[in-house]
Amino acid sequence: MYRKIEEELLKWKNNFKMPLMLVGARQTGKTYILEKFCKENFENYVYINLDKEENIAEIFESTIDPNIIIEKIEIIKNIVINPESTIIFLDEVQVSERAITSLKYFAESDKPYKIVCAGSLLGVKINRFKSSFPVGKVIIKYLYPMNFEEYLIALGENKLIEEIKTHYESNEPLINPIHEKALDLYKKYLVLGGMPALIKDFISNECNIAHVNFELQEQIITSYLADMNKYTENSESIKNSQIYESIPKELARENNTFKYSIVNKDARRIRYESSLDWLLSSNMILKCDLTEKNESPLKAFVNSDKFKIYLSDAGLLRSLSNLDYSEILLDKNEMYKGVLTENYIACELYPKSKELYYYTFDKYEIDFLVKIDGDIIPIEVKSGRRTNSKSLNEYIKKYNPKYSIRISAKNFGLENNIKSVPLYAVFCINKEI
Repeated sequence: MYRKIEEELLKWKNNFKMPLMLVGARQTGKTYILEKFCKENFENYVYINLDKEENIAEIFESTIDPNIIIEKIEIIKNIVINPESTIIFLDEVQVSERAITSLKYFAESDKPYKIVCAGSLLGVKINRFKSSFPVGKVIIKYLYPMNFEEYLIALGENKLIEEIKTHYESNEPLINPIHEKALDLYKKYLVLGGMPALIKDFISNECNIAHVNFELQEQIITSYLADMNKYTENSESIKNSQIYESIPKELARENNTFKYSIVNKDARRIRYESSLDWLLSSNMILKCDLTEKNESPLKAFVNSDKFKIYLSDAGLLRSLSNLDYSEILLDKNEMYKGVLTENYIACELYPKSKELYYYTFDKYEIDFLVKIDGDIIPIEVKSGRRTNSKSLNEYIKKYNPKYSIRISAKNFGLENNIKSVPLYAVFCINKEI
């Protein structure tokens, strides 16, 4: 399946200067996409899984000299590695801190060694690196679950994508049959989420959502919880899992600003903050900060005591919440559908800037603030077709933004300087208008 990160990988290939590291949560497709890239773009390809090939992992413990490392790999694998035409993929690189350190010396080598690497919880490893992380000597790219546009590409809906983009720019409504088709595909995506395994299973079952194996989502969540036990001390893994499993309850509250007491009635920030940082570094969760000023840069005005937490995938949130897919498709649970919708918007917006913000003023709240072409734009989120909102109206009266965005099930449009963006077109936001 095509992933937009492939464009970034090709840029790296065409302007190669240093090793590339692909960071992302487990099951987002890191190994698949790097293997696909290596096979399609290089004459020779060497795959090394440092978690399984302990004999090669040992090489890095004895030396971080690139020439010696390559020489030893050649002997163990009985191959010849030509730096000009060969790419080496180090998978599960997080198991060897020395292997990560060696990337600096590969970058500085006079030979054009081409190295890509990936691994589960690589973000955590980077954050908690004990020795010398090769800052400035490695290109870091992030892979997230498939967004709605990638999902449509996987379904072969390229013409629909172009139609959505055209109407996003013109603000002209789509004809109703196309609008309803796109909404139906969006509802199914809300259920599936963006994990490649789910989308692949959906496609293999002729896009019949009733035949999808939703146990795949449960297995992914189980693997996340297992990672917490495998890579952390027992006391920290318990706190990690408590936070992760509390997120459905956190988001279901009317005021869904994160509260440690929801995780555990005896929880305190000082005890749980490191676990929250671990989950953020793992890319299993996303953080949306409260900014106290709607001015650029938004980050400069963050209130560090108030924030929201979302799961990195709306489908996993549905699974973790034990919500039946029919409740979403048939609009039986409007309240929690709103929770999933907000999580979906967060997942669509976050990869573009690696940050999320919301804003409060007087007694009102704006769901998201984003910066587009230098302007701070308020975004209001609605899961259905009813779009009345006092918060956005009051924001417009008080701050007079260049324009505002309202995301809902309604068609494209522009009225009273409010840009109506259908739920299926969120991937267009942050593109030039």
